[in-house]
Amino acid sequence: MRPALVNAASLSRQLNGWRGPDGEPAYRRLSEALKLMILDGRLSLNARLPGERRLAETLGVSRITVSAALDRLRADGFVVSRTGSGSVTALPASPASRSVRRLDGPMQRDDAPGVVDMASAAMPADEQVHAAYARALEALPAHLPSRGYEPVGIEVLRRAVAERYAADGLTTTPEQIVVSAGALSGLALLLRAATRPGDRAVVEHPGYPHALDALVQAGLDLSPVAMTAQGWDMDGMLAAIARVRPRMIYLIGAHQNPTGHVLSTEDEAALATAAARVGALLVLDDTLRELWFDRPPPPPVDHGPHVVRLGSTSKPYWGGLRVGWLRAHAEVVEAVVRHRPSLDLGVPVMEQLAAAVLLAGDLAPLAARRRIIVQREAHLRGRLAEVLPEWKTRRPDGGLSLWVELPRPDSTRLALAAPDHGVRIPPGTRFGVNGAFDRFIRLPFSREEADLDRAVDGLAAAWRSLDRAGPRKTRLLADPEPVI
Repeated sequence: MRPALVNAASLSRQLNGWRGPDGEPAYRRLSEALKLMILDGRLSLNARLPGERRLAETLGVSRITVSAALDRLRADGFVVSRTGSGSVTALPASPASRSVRRLDGPMQRDDAPGVVDMASAAMPADEQVHAAYARALEALPAHLPSRGYEPVGIEVLRRAVAERYAADGLTTTPEQIVVSAGALSGLALLLRAATRPGDRAVVEHPGYPHALDALVQAGLDLSPVAMTAQGWDMDGMLAAIARVRPRMIYLIGAHQNPTGHVLSTEDEAALATAAARVGALLVLDDTLRELWFDRPPPPPVDHGPHVVRLGSTSKPYWGGLRVGWLRAHAEVVEAVVRHRPSLDLGVPVMEQLAAAVLLAGDLAPLAARRRIIVQREAHLRGRLAEVLPEWKTRRPDGGLSLWVELPRPDSTRLALAAPDHGVRIPPGTRFGVNGAFDRFIRLPFSREEADLDRAVDGLAAAWRSLDRAGPRKTRLLADPEPVI
């Protein structure tokens, strides 16, 4: 992976408060602050730090202080020096850290009864979905005389999707919609049609695990840009786009998974402009757009033919539908359809009909679902504050999960211990690249409140067990389970 240059001004802002009380040497406090940022994922791995002189000037310290801090990080394995690349962030090359990196994937499935599955941020279907299938069955006979292969999707569904975009302020025609087997399938279709192995991609960090996996498996060279506590680091993102000149930029701009942040209209426009300048595709994943709390996200905007939007029925309705789509301009649609037969031959007609009924139907059930997740989010956050007050949380703008900061980088050990206490979670490293985010976990609030109570109690017991057990060797797991 090509080293990405860390923006000095952005790094200085994220290091705010690193000096701490007097008494401890400044170089040691600086090295510990940088180490924590690497473990937290706020500093991407394989990122090139600013030169010593530049960093010293930005932080207002002596070059000797910066040099001593970097020497300490090198000794601990958090920085390596490469010819022509300067000081590059890393994780220690110890057996334990290698095990952590190999646990980047989702945790092993354990179907033991009584275990609360907190790896899945998705809700079960309601009566609305059942009714949609009943209506779809009534409409099915009209489609049976056809071949059943629909490379772009059936007309009634594409029209329903286009009308939903139009209702949000984004004029869209059915010809701009390609139906896929979920948003991730839409991304896979786009990768097949528009990228080649070795192309570069700029991504948010942390990010959605399966999207990151899809980009890597397509052979793309990822340049992760660390997010801040407030959302996207726009200085870092725009600088990375200008430097890397990627083929693709992928992010979840509405209720980002896992942090819940929402991209502003101004920042989205700035990203679209930067993407156009370097000839990149900007892919905006709208899968969680409908699941807002107090107010909807900014309305979608058509920034031009280089911007593609992904959507899905999985989060707002039901994952079992497996119906998603991409919205794109004619040249992208044509390329996707041309390359599609090598990946799949379309989505089942029955599911498309049911999705069309849901998208064109009454919005009241969706509003009711929003009220449910607002209540469950407040319940989960309240229980965490009561039982695990040292864990830090923030109320997201929407979505289905909390991004929780632990007091120490121990999410991998916690994820390994949790099933013994009746709960299953993926480690925070699953949402990063090369072992980052071991200080975080994602906790969905999509389950009923009784299950959330059991999950919090189980996590508290697992967390206490880590204190009693002390450091232990990480065991490797197989047969990974998807993180939804």
